[in-house]
Amino acid sequence: MSVIVESLAIPAVKIITPKKFGDDRGFFSETHSRRALAEAGIDIDFVQDNHAYSAAKGTVRGLHFQTPPAAQHKLVRVVRGAILDVAVDLRVGSPTYGRHVSAVISAEAWNQILVPIGFAHGLVTLEPDTEVLYKVSGYYSPENDKGLRWDDPALAIDWPLDGAEPILSAKDLVQPLLAELPPMFHYEAESDR
Repeated sequence: MSVIVESLAIPAVKIITPKKFGDDRGFFSETHSRRALAEAGIDIDFVQDNHAYSAAKGTVRGLHFQTPPAAQHKLVRVVRGAILDVAVDLRVGSPTYGRHVSAVISAEAWNQILVPIGFAHGLVTLEPDTEVLYKVSGYYSPENDKGLRWDDPALAIDWPLDGAEPILSAKDLVQPLLAELPPMFHYEAESDR
């Protein structure tokens, strides 16, 4: 298999590491193979690629999600720099509702994170000049574009800011708290495989 797939503490969120083949010229890697992911039990049709550049360390993006019928799976990788990537479970009825998992995703580690539908997604850059590429399974829909407050005390996310103020968009400064969100996603046990 050309990818290694590992589940995080919330099993629906996965770390995917494509194989990388190097020689004296550099390296080659299949960074996305629908067939390899399907063989690993992940059968998602990604329809759009997004590219985000953050100039400064400590840039926080998120926590974002789209609601049905425009909900999105996200497959996130870093081509320069490093991030702490965070996924918050918003699936009503889930044993991990309101909890989060996180992982360092970096160009050096060559890993990716799969954030499925039903989760809010966010990240903080750990290095300056970080570039993040991510695939989504649904097109951008402004009317379904929603968010969750990045620093909601109920989430207890330990953002590694080392005492510095985060760099945030105006939109992310005014997102609602988890307790203010209406139910938008429902838990199905098979989605945690």
